[in-house]
Amino acid sequence: MKYISTRGDKTERRFCEILLEGLAPDGGLYLPVQYPKVDEATLTKWRGLAYADLAFEILSLYIDDIPAEDLRALVRRSYTAEIFGTPEITPLKPLEPGLALEALSNGPTLAFKDMAMQLLGQLFEYELGRRGETLNILGATSGDTGSAAEYAMRGKAGVNVFMLSPNGRMSPFQQAQMFSLQDANIHNLAVEGVFDDCQDIVKAVSNDLDFKRNYRIGTVNSINWARLLAQVVYYFAGYFQATKSNAEQVSFTVPSGNFGNVCAGHVARMMGLPIAKLVVATNENDVLDEFFRTGVYRPRGSADTHETSSPSMDISKASNFERFIADLLGRDGARVKTLFTQAGGFALGADETVRIADFGFSSGRSTHADRLATIRLCHQQYGQLIDTHTADGLKVALEQREPGTTMLVLETALPAKFAATIREALDLEPPRPAGLENIEALPKRVTVLPADVAQVKAFIQAHV
Repeated sequence: MKYISTRGDKTERRFCEILLEGLAPDGGLYLPVQYPKVDEATLTKWRGLAYADLAFEILSLYIDDIPAEDLRALVRRSYTAEIFGTPEITPLKPLEPGLALEALSNGPTLAFKDMAMQLLGQLFEYELGRRGETLNILGATSGDTGSAAEYAMRGKAGVNVFMLSPNGRMSPFQQAQMFSLQDANIHNLAVEGVFDDCQDIVKAVSNDLDFKRNYRIGTVNSINWARLLAQVVYYFAGYFQATKSNAEQVSFTVPSGNFGNVCAGHVARMMGLPIAKLVVATNENDVLDEFFRTGVYRPRGSADTHETSSPSMDISKASNFERFIADLLGRDGARVKTLFTQAGGFALGADETVRIADFGFSSGRSTHADRLATIRLCHQQYGQLIDTHTADGLKVALEQREPGTTMLVLETALPAKFAATIREALDLEPPRPAGLENIEALPKRVTVLPADVAQVKAFIQAHV
């Protein structure tokens, strides 16, 4: 399997080359030259596999430069009941007939990002060991990516992590998860700005090819293809749990900010998984909802990015979105580059906007009042306590369900991470897993920096 850039660079690379790279040299994102197709017989063979074995089968279609037995061992170390709390890894939580949550948040940091990061940590350590090299990971987080990456990479040989987050804009629990880590290879940088400022800095550093090479810069954000690939697996796992035969279709509603989670669903659908609809659920930062309704992609600046009670989705520049646009435009790299390098976003032509429906996408938005109402409804009607982001997903899912098609809502975090809003909605304290009762009181290790590329580069230079 070979990979090329969304922006037209036709140089073909193998998986382990792009694993450590992040962005392509032309600033684009990597995609496989073509998606492998999964037929009826393959779906039947995969139905009933344990999660780690299913992951191995799917990843093997995209990774042919790691020996099969090594890959199988990496996957089996990543997805265990000890790490994720259940043998199913991503069990379904039925709400009513035809409606369920897919639990993705049972990992070490209580968020769906663990699903990919646990594997990514194994892959990085393996490949760096094979090469005898080191890697300095530069990432940006709106709340959950950072802690998942840090917990997966802490203590890993040959890896340093430099994680940017918007200063003061994550929940106290999210901040404590990251800033309380004292491992020497973990560096937290709180940027005075919003998530998009952090993401812009990561892209600017990644696009400085000399700096990137000299300081061995890699990324764990969803611009990294390996991370997105790992997320494809739980769409298949959810489908198999929700259906009895391959003749059935399932829809997924996905709380979305940076488009990485739902882009993995797009890849699964392109492979042939019988997905009826992929429903994109946004909060008040509704850039993606606007796009799927109108064909206009209009990123907002920092001043127009709202601070909400589902902070991991407070994003107005969806960096992973470029992969879907590349597929929508038939891999026209020159056109993709033009669209994503012009200021102010872009508007698709009428014929292109119509084609969005061919890929199964629809969308909706949710507000703070909607979140509170949905948290109450889910608790009272279904007996399930959900977090604010999952509430955004469930609110939109309830609007967009279709008779006869099961709707799975991807649970993105546990409610303990957003206790203030749970208290507001239900006047109760969400339970915490053992060992995390007083995490906010732990000593913090964090450096506050302005939203300045040069200062972030200087910090990296001083700490590698």
